[in-house]
Amino acid sequence: MDRAKVIFGNEMPEKVYNKAINTKRKYIKKFGNDEATRYRLGVEPNSVLAPYIGVQNIVIDEKAAAIEPDKGVVIGNIRMGYGHYRISIAIASAAYSMGYTPYWFDLHSYSETTGGRLIAHLNKLYSLGSRLSQKYSIFNKLYWEPLNSEGFKKLSYNAADQKAAELMTTVYKDIPKDMPFLATHVWPAQAAIHSGVKRVINVIPDNWPMGLHLAEGSIHTVQTPSSYLGYKTLKGMDGNRTLKPIPEGDIHCVGHYVDHELVVNLEADCKRRLDRIIEQRPKRILLTIGGAGAQKEIFAAVIRNLLPKVRLGKAVLYINVGDYINVWEQLNKEIPELKEVAELYFDSWEKSSRFAETAIKEEVKGVHVFCHQNIFEAVYTTNLLMRSTDIMLTKPSELAFYPVPKLLIKRVGGHEAWGAVRAAEIGDGTIECGTIGNTLQMLELMLSEKEILTMLCENIVAANKIGIYSGAYKAVELAVKATGL
Repeated sequence: MDRAKVIFGNEMPEKVYNKAINTKRKYIKKFGNDEATRYRLGVEPNSVLAPYIGVQNIVIDEKAAAIEPDKGVVIGNIRMGYGHYRISIAIASAAYSMGYTPYWFDLHSYSETTGGRLIAHLNKLYSLGSRLSQKYSIFNKLYWEPLNSEGFKKLSYNAADQKAAELMTTVYKDIPKDMPFLATHVWPAQAAIHSGVKRVINVIPDNWPMGLHLAEGSIHTVQTPSSYLGYKTLKGMDGNRTLKPIPEGDIHCVGHYVDHELVVNLEADCKRRLDRIIEQRPKRILLTIGGAGAQKEIFAAVIRNLLPKVRLGKAVLYINVGDYINVWEQLNKEIPELKEVAELYFDSWEKSSRFAETAIKEEVKGVHVFCHQNIFEAVYTTNLLMRSTDIMLTKPSELAFYPVPKLLIKRVGGHEAWGAVRAAEIGDGTIECGTIGNTLQMLELMLSEKEILTMLCENIVAANKIGIYSGAYKAVELAVKATGL
């Protein structure tokens, strides 16, 4: 079956199909074709995640330890921003808590492969678009927003990606075909299907249905009922035409993808937040600055607003700039006094993790800034800090689905708008604050009054009781269901 020509029974126009074929040819000319190569795979412990959630990296190294398929699940992913890594960590955490070994299979990391080079190229383009969208409003309005909300929605994008994914399959030759395979980006899902993996779960992000995310032949999981209905009917993916739907059993609404450690400690963490509200103790505010420093101006305004409160002992500030040291340098230029008051946690994982653990049950004060060049440390720092955080200030990407009170700032890309809608309707986050003025107003209300933060904490506990945050567990259950594990 040529999955670029017919998608869930919907035949692509000849023009679309031919364009997909021509695009694949251009990629081969640019990046080569390694389909005749045999990459020998092995595993090694992930130095950051293994001590917490048992993650083993799948590496190209014939001398490394062998994959043990009997009690393992493969987590296929790529780094594109932080969101797909974050979902992968949530899936790995859930799998580990259920007794399985999570094997980390990052197509982007295999830089010697055709697929690795292709993904690096596409990721670079996406990152550039994100940065330009924040720098030039006209580019954002006329190109980036429409592309991310309506352009990627079209089935024609799926046809092109299916052909591109055929170039990513070579590295799968050593992956046991009967192992449960959970993909947190569509390319590893599509490539797994093309390579003959039998049980593939396509773990779909966000809350806005897009043809881009389809991997026919896999079982699709989504986080929300509205997303389920949009994907089920393929609504709007070919203009106003009514399309043949996704068949029964091929798509499931499972809930939000959240780490086991956050879910199992959710009630206790919310209790500590409510205690800080009642006792009027300093609130902890976590700023997560990813996306190559997108929205730096918003974060700079928030920091300026908070520094006087920090000096007076009325607030505590956590800043995670991920692996973007340039963002920290830019913030210092704009706010010279920041460096003078900040405690730095730069490339010292022991120091960062120790602080995160201490802050859960002990009082903290001041400004704490985290920056780690190791991508796993950069992403997982936010996960560890969430438990002691009262307000997480973030754009409405994958963090919008996490069970911590959130102040949601302006989106990057139209698809993210629906993450804010979901959080606001569940009541575990604010509406999207689209301007600096909106953001500062909401922050002041959350800090000076009790009602908003109290409501968010109570809603988190209530949502957990009906399984809103159980998506990672359910995705793993679907993956192992037919494998006998």
